[in-house]
Amino acid sequence: MIPGIEVFLNEHLSWVEEKRVGLITNHTGVTSDLKSSIHLLYAHPEVYLTALYGPEHGIRGDREAGEYVESYVDEKTGLPVYSLYGPTWKPKEEMLEDVDVLLFDIQDIGSNVYTYIYTLGFVMEAAAEYDKQIIVLDRPNPIGGMKVEGPLRSKDAVSFMGRFLLPVRHGMTVGELALMWNQEYSLGIDVKVAKVKGWRRNVYFSNTELPWVLTSPNIPTEETAYLYTGTELLDDTSLSTGLGTTKPFELVGAPWIESEALAEEMKKRNLVGVKFRPAYFTSRFGKYKGKLIGGVQVHISNISEVDLVSLGLNLLDAMRDQNPEKFKMNESYVNLIGNTKVPTKIMNDHPVSEIINSWQVDLDKWVKNVRNKYLIYPPYPDKAKPYKPSGALGIMPLDVEMISGQNVALALRGYDKNGRKLEIDTSLITWTTSGNIGYIENEIFHAEKEGEGQITAKYGSYTANREILVSARYVNNIRYGIHSNYTRVVLDINMRMNDFKIVEGKNTLTIQIPYAKICGELLQEGGTIEISNSPVLSSIEYLKKDTMFIADFHLQERKVFYETPDFASRIVVDIMH
Repeated sequence: MIPGIEVFLNEHLSWVEEKRVGLITNHTGVTSDLKSSIHLLYAHPEVYLTALYGPEHGIRGDREAGEYVESYVDEKTGLPVYSLYGPTWKPKEEMLEDVDVLLFDIQDIGSNVYTYIYTLGFVMEAAAEYDKQIIVLDRPNPIGGMKVEGPLRSKDAVSFMGRFLLPVRHGMTVGELALMWNQEYSLGIDVKVAKVKGWRRNVYFSNTELPWVLTSPNIPTEETAYLYTGTELLDDTSLSTGLGTTKPFELVGAPWIESEALAEEMKKRNLVGVKFRPAYFTSRFGKYKGKLIGGVQVHISNISEVDLVSLGLNLLDAMRDQNPEKFKMNESYVNLIGNTKVPTKIMNDHPVSEIINSWQVDLDKWVKNVRNKYLIYPPYPDKAKPYKPSGALGIMPLDVEMISGQNVALALRGYDKNGRKLEIDTSLITWTTSGNIGYIENEIFHAEKEGEGQITAKYGSYTANREILVSARYVNNIRYGIHSNYTRVVLDINMRMNDFKIVEGKNTLTIQIPYAKICGELLQEGGTIEISNSPVLSSIEYLKKDTMFIADFHLQERKVFYETPDFASRIVVDIMH
């Protein structure tokens, strides 16, 4: 079996001939004999490597989950390393100035909440906006490509994932995801995939003979990677996923769990492909640090049979039943499971089978009508055919969310099936809109009334679609969290917006949002939110003044350093400690 990096170097160097290359990678970007993709590409006489980009955990994999990663210069190559986790998820224009083509070489693990694939998604957004080529150096999906499980993520249950909506277990490689996102979100990029030679959808990582490199600090082994997609569904609750032990996502439990009783209960549930051993463990960090935790260790007996989402939900259900009063679920669980209705069903003790059946029809439709069109590795599902390049057309901007009376200039960009750029003659574009919320004239969309709709552009045999939202602006809530090295303030809003301002004053930061109304949990007349335990922020005052929503952040220092990570439907300000 030959990973995409080796296939690229052996067969596809012409793709980057006379082009400046940026590489998105980390420590998992290695060949089958463990040579680093960074150093192979940097030393190759036919590759002009000009920049590196790192995901969560950094390009060397030495940062913990969720930890900010800063940009710097790589000591070994002298190349700039731009962080794509923390304040900047999507590459900024200045980060791509010296790049023509972006290579992506990172090992994913098949879960819809593992962040590497969304780093790819944000890179693709930047490639669409700044007209860069994308090449994915593909790698196997460690948990196989046959099974698809879990609810298809709702637009109301999005955090880091942005616009990229997937079920819990998607059963695709990173290359297949890139092909799908380019078409389904009308990005209009030239996307190429250096396929893995020898991989089939029914092959798991242990059968590949490729070396396993821990994908992140808490995914040390193949077994951990196999189980993560299922047992991660215990996170955002009062249960432990075993972080802080040598067997994260294999050991699960809580201090109040009776281990032997849980193991017996899980055996009664007859889950195929797994076995359960009573276990007690103590975490060195994280949840319940230093406390004795009762639970089970999950052992895989037949990986091809395991239904991971069913495994995770059954474990959660059994442990909740042991002591419902001690079982708690965080509000963020909806972002983990991806469905707004499932947390309520769990808390109301609905049977696991009923919960799974509640999303199955929608999942099956997505698998048949969307996912199966972009598969490039056999065996293919019934009636599905291998993906064939057909070119791609994209509509700019990627987000059309505005208030009534605004207008936005539209543009088309695309490539044919051979990767040649389309020379767009605007007189030959056919524009249509749905939803009766506005009209297009001379490539400009004019918003007339509130509602949701879609823009469609047809150019020859190519078609692209872009969703539209025309709405009043609402600030629904202001919330905050104190982290080890920064205080995060979140303003929940109802649409994307890029015309807000942050004004720096003496001991203040002021957010100004034009045409925004106060709604949700906030007081119509304005109010004050007191902040406790933050070394940099003491309170937030908010009010509506004329047509402007204003939020004053009262600082405990005269000047602070802050970042504004880009989230859908929220404004986020991270004030560094």
